[in-house]
Amino acid sequence: METLGVGVIGFGFIGKVHAYGYQNIPLFYDPPPVKTKLVGVATSREATARKAVEQGGFGFGTSDWRELIERDDIHIINICSPNSQHAEQLLAAMAAGKHIYCDKPLVVGEEDAARVEEALRTYTGIGQMTLQYRFYPATLRAKQLLEEGFVSNVISFRAAYLHSGSVDPDKPMGWKQLKSEGGGVLQDLGSHIVDLMDHLIGPFESALAETRILYPTRPNSQGDIVPVAADDHALMFMKLTNGAVGTIEASKIATGAEDELRFEIHGDRGALRFNLMDPSYLEAYDLRDAETPIGGQRGWKRVATVHRYDKPGGFPGPKFTPGWIRGHMHCLYCFLNAVATNRPAAPSLQRGLEIQRLLAVAAKSAATRTWEKFPERN
Repeated sequence: METLGVGVIGFGFIGKVHAYGYQNIPLFYDPPPVKTKLVGVATSREATARKAVEQGGFGFGTSDWRELIERDDIHIINICSPNSQHAEQLLAAMAAGKHIYCDKPLVVGEEDAARVEEALRTYTGIGQMTLQYRFYPATLRAKQLLEEGFVSNVISFRAAYLHSGSVDPDKPMGWKQLKSEGGGVLQDLGSHIVDLMDHLIGPFESALAETRILYPTRPNSQGDIVPVAADDHALMFMKLTNGAVGTIEASKIATGAEDELRFEIHGDRGALRFNLMDPSYLEAYDLRDAETPIGGQRGWKRVATVHRYDKPGGFPGPKFTPGWIRGHMHCLYCFLNAVATNRPAAPSLQRGLEIQRLLAVAAKSAATRTWEKFPERN
């Protein structure tokens, strides 16, 4: 079996998650689609690069991400850097013909999106976005049921991805709270929940959005009080092409929330709902169930999706509760399988651009305070 070298750009939280994935794919998937080796890691400083080598088991570390792309023994570039750096790294990796696994969002801003779109026209590698919430057994099963017509015509929906990390006014800003670096909650959490809902029930036709910054100033990492430009909360009314209207919300000021991604989808034949804080179950309601006598069989049912991945993804077993990182593992497996079989990956880098455009229209709507139409897709 071929061994592919991996270079990881960025080793913060998500970089560690991805390194864990490469190290453990052979345990979760037997056999793995391809063998990988963590050849190199790039971080912003030499000290953090040395620490990343020790923690992640990389062959070497550097503070210059270009060194990874220039090496012949690195075949996969994994981009986990701050959002504003993605475009330059993507363009360089595509020009070098590397396979690319890129954390969301793909880029920040329409100018960078246009540059990446142009480069994708001649890109010959396999590229995939990290949009892991598609890859839990519960969301995989939801997609199957929707494609089978379980809910029939969607008539309403509501979805949210909620954190509470920005409720504290004294919490120092990180790069995700900088408009130029992270793009705010619409880009950070919104990219996940908009992708998931568009994947499940899209395409969307138009949006009416509102965004909010909770506190106009915050301390930065040096303790200076600075203005805040990135949104903490985004609420979107979204219309499907069939006329159904629902809501999608992304927030980092949802007091009491931990990592709460949830959705409800209501159709004229049935309904589905899911909450990431209860990841073992997808809930389903079937209007075709008899409601008499004395209630019949009508009601919400908990489908035990648990850890029921198709082979070869059997570890640790179908009966066990899936952890948060399990969605990441299956997302990465699908990418490596696409590379091994030389087939298009999903969600592709082009899909990353589509999500970027959806979020840009939502941001425009928040600025104009009017309904804005989404661009047509090929």
